[in-house]
Amino acid sequence: MAALGRVLAEPIVSRSLIPPWANSSMDGYAVRARDTRGDPVELAVVGRIIAGTLPSRPLRAGEAMRIFTGAPLPEGADAVVPQEDVAADGERVTITGRVAAGAFVRPAGEDVHVGDVVVQPGGVIGAAEVGLLATLGYAQVRVFRRPRVAILSTGNELADLGTEPGPGQIPNTNTYSLMAQVIEAGAEPINLGVVPDHLEAITERLRWGLAAADVLVTSAGVSVGELDLVREALERTGAELHLWKVSMRPGKPITFGTHAGRPVFGLPGNPVSAMVTFELFVRPALRRMAGADSVDRPRLRVPALEMIANPGSRRGYLRVTLTPDTGGYGARLTGDQGSAILRSMVLADGLAVVAPDTTIAAGEPVDVILLRSLEPRSR
Repeated sequence: MAALGRVLAEPIVSRSLIPPWANSSMDGYAVRARDTRGDPVELAVVGRIIAGTLPSRPLRAGEAMRIFTGAPLPEGADAVVPQEDVAADGERVTITGRVAAGAFVRPAGEDVHVGDVVVQPGGVIGAAEVGLLATLGYAQVRVFRRPRVAILSTGNELADLGTEPGPGQIPNTNTYSLMAQVIEAGAEPINLGVVPDHLEAITERLRWGLAAADVLVTSAGVSVGELDLVREALERTGAELHLWKVSMRPGKPITFGTHAGRPVFGLPGNPVSAMVTFELFVRPALRRMAGADSVDRPRLRVPALEMIANPGSRRGYLRVTLTPDTGGYGARLTGDQGSAILRSMVLADGLAVVAPDTTIAAGEPVDVILLRSLEPRSR
């Protein structure tokens, strides 16, 4: 079970025929189809086969054997007649109507043949894969290691979980939402806690994270204010910064760099901005590092159910709900799109991608990045 949710690192090749022998899909009687050409026909019941046992002998002309679901067919039998379709007294069974060869029989190898590659590397192991691995006798499989991701939140105003906010302070949100996103992405979070807006303190905590993790993610402190010190602190650690600021809404102030080949992401401080930029930049990187073949969220092109406006010069990633519509789904905004309104992420099924200075009228199509499966849920 430890492999559940992990990315497979090797092809799984069947060493067995599944099922290993033809078996019954119903409780009934194993027969030779050619013996049912009469109408009706009476056959002698010469045996009883339950799941977990083998037939005592082959089936001969004019005979039938009582058989139960999952039990192997006797040699000579090629069909099963369900018990509700016959009349039987324990010694004889009367069958009305011709039975087709193969009726209610699961053939040997119906599911898997020897040598079949049944699970490809690069895919996530789910419940069905676990069941198939158990069926094939795989007690252990090779999987990719989950990337370790160190998460640091900065800001004098943050009170960590379990502490009472002081005057002018707010609860630390980003550490925990980002840790949850890391887990959802198939990686392991390392909580570096909260550090105040002091250059030396931030630098020290960053060095700690860089020594402990494969990826470093910070939130806040990457804009242009006097107390936005994360970029300078990263440079002090020896990190090489490759970009700063992306023309998007929300999430403009984002930094990306590397330190000894390890990715470093400096995300904005507003909770929604941090989560959206994580989705677009950090999550794909973690999925690739975890060995997954598929790194991007699914996308849908759906009609807007009401006007969706993205004013300004930045591309918008707007939170939307998706509701069933004629022939599919339709999108509408979750409400106010402020970057501090975390409930907009709770309500969102996806992110509508809208070009700068663009208004999408009701009925017009919009591209949506799915954030969750489209199962009914309470709002």
